[in-house]
Amino acid sequence: MCCDKKIKSALLSVFCKDGLDEIVQYLDSKGVKIYSTGGTLSFIEGLGVKAQAVESLTGYPSILGGRVKTLHPKVFGGILARRGAPEDGAQLAQYEIPEIDLVVVDLYPFKETLAAGGSEADIIEKIDIGGISLIRAAAKNFDDVAVVASRRQYPELLTMLEKNDGGTTLANRKYLAAQAFNVSSHYDHAIFGYFNREGGIPSFDFSVEGSMALRYGENPHQQATFFGDFDGMFAQLHGKELSYNNLLDIEAAVSLIGEFGEPTFAVIKHTTACGAASRPTLLHAWAAALAGDPVSAFGGVLACNRPLDAATAAEISKLFFEVIIAPDYEAEALEVLKQKKNRIILVAKNPALPAMQCRTLLGGVVVQERDDATETEQSMTCVTRAKPTAEQVSDLIFANKLVKHSKSNAIVLARGGQLLASGVGQTSRVDALRQAVDKAATFGFSLRGAVMASDAFFPFPDCVELAHKAGVAAIVQPGGSVNDQKSIDYCNDNGVAMVATGVRHFKH
Repeated sequence: MCCDKKIKSALLSVFCKDGLDEIVQYLDSKGVKIYSTGGTLSFIEGLGVKAQAVESLTGYPSILGGRVKTLHPKVFGGILARRGAPEDGAQLAQYEIPEIDLVVVDLYPFKETLAAGGSEADIIEKIDIGGISLIRAAAKNFDDVAVVASRRQYPELLTMLEKNDGGTTLANRKYLAAQAFNVSSHYDHAIFGYFNREGGIPSFDFSVEGSMALRYGENPHQQATFFGDFDGMFAQLHGKELSYNNLLDIEAAVSLIGEFGEPTFAVIKHTTACGAASRPTLLHAWAAALAGDPVSAFGGVLACNRPLDAATAAEISKLFFEVIIAPDYEAEALEVLKQKKNRIILVAKNPALPAMQCRTLLGGVVVQERDDATETEQSMTCVTRAKPTAEQVSDLIFANKLVKHSKSNAIVLARGGQLLASGVGQTSRVDALRQAVDKAATFGFSLRGAVMASDAFFPFPDCVELAHKAGVAAIVQPGGSVNDQKSIDYCNDNGVAMVATGVRHFKH
């Protein structure tokens, strides 16, 4: 479609002037009449370009400390007038209101002021009134008016004008209107969030401006997009585009690895740890984590909580894996890891996860608090005559962290700060335990002296009996079953230590 509207007049009122100079100079070269306000007017005049102050158009000065500048019929009439409506044209002539063909706005930085910890007075003053009104008015009248609502669109506007010799097409204007309402909706969302920060008004109003196209969705025939600031959490140093499944495993990895203070390595497969170990060095942690299930580790996501050294990089490079996440990398380690061109290498910059989780279901959304409960020795109550040793307590804490991040029903078997085996995603707890016991045997682990963690209580004593006969010496579980005493009695009769936490960790 060819240009159908030449820009003859423009209103520029922006907070950020970076990049505005090129637009101003281009408009001036095309003989466009420019109206402006305050600091934007001074900026334009500083470029040697003539512009008319909005105050001289309206006949009113900027008042109330700048709160009211553009809110006037002579401004909004020129924006909202329908060019094809004779009655609108007659009223413009009657009240001497000039048409405005282009509106360029950049809103007050409300979110930035809020993030910087500004005072309430500063935050309130950064709620833009005139700018947001200009955006909505111009976007509503996209048939005749072009609108830019953010500094991020300055280059796009300039390209559009140059391509159309100082004009716009209807398709251009409709696209710009959609962008404008996108900007205004995110802006209003941030303001609502500030006023509703106590959560007094139940509302699900999720707003994310950044997006990232993914390689594909859960399967290659599904398209997928990530909405969020991935680059704010991670720096991708190498490798192919991320997929939907990669992101699921990355979140599972950083959620788990964040539980540990000592040097720890974890191997994630389908959002569940198939290997994990804590050791004095990363190299030893990696060796122990891989030993837990070297078969499932193939094609997994690896995560550690210490800068990755060259020796460890050389060892993990012997395995095919999709993603590696670390807080940093030695230069020599990166040289080794980058030898595989598709290998995704991530630096965890700020992988803090939001306090609330949401999931779409049944045509709606369910929201819950993230499970941030992590049990310590002080929150574990021994319910048996046999008491766990100090080493067993350490292993119980380790295993309980792992079971918290495993799909229910889940059982984790561990010893010496190493995941020996787990049974996850089973419809019965005893099946999860059998799976874990069988897996441990497959990879040559004796369970004598091991500990067991369960994500929920034991409805019957069959699990503790099976675990004891397999060699388990200590158990951690939430407790809370009407049959708790039966499991406790079995442990007492067979010298097994059991602690209860009172906290269930279902994960669906």
